[in-house]
Amino acid sequence: MSEFQAGLLAIGLLAVAAVFGYNKWQEHRAGRAADESFRSRHPDVLTDARPEAVQSPSAHQDNEPRVEPVLTSRSPVLPAASAADGAARPVPDARVDYVIEMSGDAPAGAMLSEAWAPIENRFARRASLIGLVDDRWMPAGQGLSSGKLEAALQLVSRKGVLSESELLEFRSAVETMAAKLQFVARAPEMKDALEAARLVDGVCAEADIQVAFHVVAAPGAVFAGTKVRAAAEAAGFALDGEGRFALHDEDGRKLYELSDRDGTKFLPATMKDAAPQALTLSMDVPRAPDTQRTFDAMVRFGRQLANLLGGGLVDDNNQPLDEKAVSAINSQLMVVRRSLETQGIAPGSPLALRLFS
Repeated sequence: MSEFQAGLLAIGLLAVAAVFGYNKWQEHRAGRAADESFRSRHPDVLTDARPEAVQSPSAHQDNEPRVEPVLTSRSPVLPAASAADGAARPVPDARVDYVIEMSGDAPAGAMLSEAWAPIENRFARRASLIGLVDDRWMPAGQGLSSGKLEAALQLVSRKGVLSESELLEFRSAVETMAAKLQFVARAPEMKDALEAARLVDGVCAEADIQVAFHVVAAPGAVFAGTKVRAAAEAAGFALDGEGRFALHDEDGRKLYELSDRDGTKFLPATMKDAAPQALTLSMDVPRAPDTQRTFDAMVRFGRQLANLLGGGLVDDNNQPLDEKAVSAINSQLMVVRRSLETQGIAPGSPLALRLFS
């Protein structure tokens, strides 16, 4: 190869390298520009209040402390719903909901209802819409006209955390509705909201337990259905649509329930013919208020029922439920209650009823 050819080859290689480098630089600039364009500058309603740092060695390679979000309520909020209607009318709460704020000129109530109906139908009880009227937040319905709205989607329930695709669908639908109403919509970061929701879900998963024990008949014997029904109703239980006797407090919150251990449903028409060999008393811990008091009351009723029916009180392993076993369960319940309350979730509260639904 001549010196002239070698020179041309070197120039060609330098040109290729220069073009490659320029392209990489342009990609880097475009990436940064896109990141700046799509990064929301609104605070995350789920993580804008943070507790002290909790060390999580696996969170960061550089061992920096990871800050875990604690459930905090936004302000202002709707008045707390009672347990009786809390499940039917979710109250938007930034601790568990993805909340999109909207503002503009107040539309006609019928126009707002028509625009919101498809979103509400698509996401059923997980979606809610409220409007600010005379300094009070009201559920959006026929006739509500407000220039300040908040659309919310519940992120966490017993089914787990809402998927990213569902959240994106909700956000897009609300933003489309806002555009039709000529409202300005402000939505928090989806990624951060879902990450915080997963942390909440982890706390709830550990606390999602049920306590149960059984009243068993003597070997070869059964309990008379009429006697079971009389004892349950005398104690304030009512037969529900699931075929179980349920005891509620004065606010309509379920405390615990009584059922046939083998799963057979108690029905009004056949109760007189029922002959269970064992009955189960069970308590849904995160949904029951006053955890320790409710459990103690269930134990007392179980003992009374066993004495009345001539049976015995046992655990899932058919071992007698003595004071030692009751004390051990109470200790576990205290740990669960404190774990929930640390995150701002009181067992039996409207928030707990939503999370554990």
